[in-house]
Amino acid sequence: MSPKAKTSSTPAGSPKKIFVLDTSVIIYSHAAIHSFDDNDIAIPITVLEELDSFKKGNDTKNYEAREFIRIIDTLSAPFSLTDWIPLGGAGSGRFKVIMHENGGELDAEKIFREHKADHRILNATLTLQKEYPHSKVVLVTKDVNLRLKAKSINLEADDFQTGKVQDVESLYPGKTLMEGLARGQLDKLYQEGSCDPSALGIPRPIANHYYILRSTNTSVLAYYNPSSQLVERIEKRTKMRITPRNAEQVFALHAITNPHIKLVTLQGIAGTGKTLLALAGALDKRKIYKQIFLARPIVPLSNKDIGFLPGDIGSKLDPFMQPLYDNLKLIKGQYNEDDKEAKMIDDALKNEKLVISPLAYIRGRSLSNICFIVDESQNLTPHEVKTIITRAGEGTKIIFTGDIYQIDTPYLDSQSNGLSYLIDKIKHHPIYSHVLLEKGERSQLANLANHLL
Repeated sequence: MSPKAKTSSTPAGSPKKIFVLDTSVIIYSHAAIHSFDDNDIAIPITVLEELDSFKKGNDTKNYEAREFIRIIDTLSAPFSLTDWIPLGGAGSGRFKVIMHENGGELDAEKIFREHKADHRILNATLTLQKEYPHSKVVLVTKDVNLRLKAKSINLEADDFQTGKVQDVESLYPGKTLMEGLARGQLDKLYQEGSCDPSALGIPRPIANHYYILRSTNTSVLAYYNPSSQLVERIEKRTKMRITPRNAEQVFALHAITNPHIKLVTLQGIAGTGKTLLALAGALDKRKIYKQIFLARPIVPLSNKDIGFLPGDIGSKLDPFMQPLYDNLKLIKGQYNEDDKEAKMIDDALKNEKLVISPLAYIRGRSLSNICFIVDESQNLTPHEVKTIITRAGEGTKIIFTGDIYQIDTPYLDSQSNGLSYLIDKIKHHPIYSHVLLEKGERSQLANLANHLL
């Protein structure tokens, strides 16, 4: 059994497994301790030491560390942490803290010739394996290298599966190409602007799903409106002088500017126009929002804290925010300096009607009547995405953009990042829309790199 969310109890007569949790699992999800059915959980003392160093701060990893420590403190109140402590009622698993991390004859610190936390965690797993020879002991970690080290010394190791999308290649694309339609099937849609989905051979339409409809000599872009229960034609429209260059970009701008759609995800490779379209669409609809927030998570180089960078806080953050300013500059560049739209952008920045900021600086703020664009959202955990959405008040729209194959955050991948999780879990909801952008439009050179390098 691989580590996954609770689904059923261990079959009668089956020996319980012991899952050893690495620090990376806990800072990914503080509730991980409750995700292993009725099996037992072991926590090396080194993990608690590492969590102690994470507990201070405002990042999600700091929150996860604090919440896990509180859970352990509550569960262990009447017990000793070195004894097996029940995780719940009858039939639940147990947990304990492993104090001995010497590894015995097979010492990971000696094998890998370095004294470090990962090797002490390996030794704790070895100790358990020796102490419980009739139980299956599995190290659970989101650190790929630690899993490889574990397997190299014949320890079973697995990724934490809860929250992972199992098949990202089949992730909901948000759009369908329908070819070979009869001209008559498209006539009413083209002339009247809408038609019943059954007339197009769509038996069970998905809310806010987009269609490229083609007959021999006609092509129509459309979407299914869950309010009218009709397939409605979409026209290519320019927003802030940004004109969509392909069908997917038309769909993206439609979703961004549709006031009935409150949650949008745009997924695609670099150069497909995700951030630019989100910003252009939001600026076009600026009058219905109190503010526009454009934010992105900070993922420092080599995963070091930004405190390692020189200069004041503004200097430290500028390199991370520059891509957002570049998109804003591109939109502003569509106008002359004296045009009212160019002045509007400058005034919006000055008066904080348009705020470009690291995501950590947005957390905790009220999100009512706001258009909130979260760029590079593939670098967020599922919990972070949930936290952002649950902050949304009345009149708020949230747009997540990102590329699930371009992960910069340790311990996340295309299956476990927050953007993949969101697309998989929220698909088909009537206030949600998703568009997969596949065609790069940045330049011929960028397309060459994306396809051949």
